[in-house]
Amino acid sequence: MPFEELKTTLQQSPKSWLVTGAAGFIGSNLVETLLKLGQIVVGLDNFATGHQHNLADVEAEVGPAFRQRFRMFEGDIRSLDSCRRSVADADYVLHQAALGSVPRSLEDPVTTDSVNTGGFLNMLVAARDEGVSRFVYAASSSTYGDHEALPKMEDRIGKPLSPYAVTKYVNELYADVFAKSYGISTVGLRYFNVFGRRQDPDGAYAAVIPKWISAMLRGDDVFINGDGETSRDFCYIDNVVQANILAAVRGDDAKNEVFNVGCGDRTSLNQLYRMIQTSLGDLGVDAGKNPIHREFRQGDVRHSQADIGKAKHLLGYAPSHNVADGLQTAMPWYRHFLEAA
Repeated sequence: MPFEELKTTLQQSPKSWLVTGAAGFIGSNLVETLLKLGQIVVGLDNFATGHQHNLADVEAEVGPAFRQRFRMFEGDIRSLDSCRRSVADADYVLHQAALGSVPRSLEDPVTTDSVNTGGFLNMLVAARDEGVSRFVYAASSSTYGDHEALPKMEDRIGKPLSPYAVTKYVNELYADVFAKSYGISTVGLRYFNVFGRRQDPDGAYAAVIPKWISAMLRGDDVFINGDGETSRDFCYIDNVVQANILAAVRGDDAKNEVFNVGCGDRTSLNQLYRMIQTSLGDLGVDAGKNPIHREFRQGDVRHSQADIGKAKHLLGYAPSHNVADGLQTAMPWYRHFLEAA
């Protein structure tokens, strides 16, 4: 079933959804879309990396439905009790809560593991005990590690290159064991470099797109790690939202599987820089400075590109935005948010 048809079906039959990391970048976009589709949504977040202003933005977008059909729990996935309270009566779980960032995991592997592995296990246990219909979780393209072949296919991975990548691979192992041992239905989504509205440009671990846009708007220097020919499959947030909802409601042929979520294309950092310059130029912003190159970042892979054939076939996934479309769509939001900050 195409996603547009699925949205109509959901509007006619509301379900209860738990979104962990609901105040974060991806989580808040999921909350917004689900509320607009008439669903009942519970959010869980400890606000370590999420923000109250993201939820305020969702409320502004969806109107009265926010207070009528959304309930927020402030809690930590490292607490099994918090997980149990938030998952009560949920039909579906969309588990986004995690500590992202390869550099952060290299600096503090213990905290990364406690959140991404221990917290994940708590959510699995709580979801199993509640008997949820489907547990969808944010996996990561970092799982491919040192496997160099392109495009990346789900059944061919290498050795992890960072503590963060280890934790995301362990998530997949736990999900598989829980499916076989307890019968819980899980789906993992390996995200490829997600970007879009509500992505935080601040802090040491900001993703490249909002960080560069923020710097260009201020006239600051932009730094590129390496020669700029490193490439990524940049995936706009609407594609990720689509994949999560499809993964939750598709039939048995999708359960207990792992899927790539990207566009099936790759863009070098040099190309990305020029695309951002062009998008800002279309808004009348002069971003003509040349970037500054520095050392390649530890723990990074050289190239990444998703094979999305499996997701297309089993989920009905069809990306609505390529990287250029996503930048054009998101740029007014980035500019408004960053200039208002």
